[in-house]
Amino acid sequence: MLLLLLVSFDSVAQCAMCRAVLETEEGQSAAKGINEGIMYLMVFPYLLMAGVAYMVWRSRKKSRLEE
Repeated sequence: MLLLLLVSFDSVAQCAMCRAVLETEEGQSAAKGINEGIMYLMVFPYLLMAGVAYMVWRSRKKSRLEE
């Protein structure tokens, strides 16, 4: 899992209809904006999961120290 976070690669994440419309545009500026927006929105679930995992880890660590 950590390896997936460390390795970056270009990806194109669009539905078929959005892709078809955006490929016909000259300059591809809207397509680039859509792709960046999708990647931006994909980050938040991972940040939330990392936050929850950290809170669980911290809680378990605290309970072990109290024993």
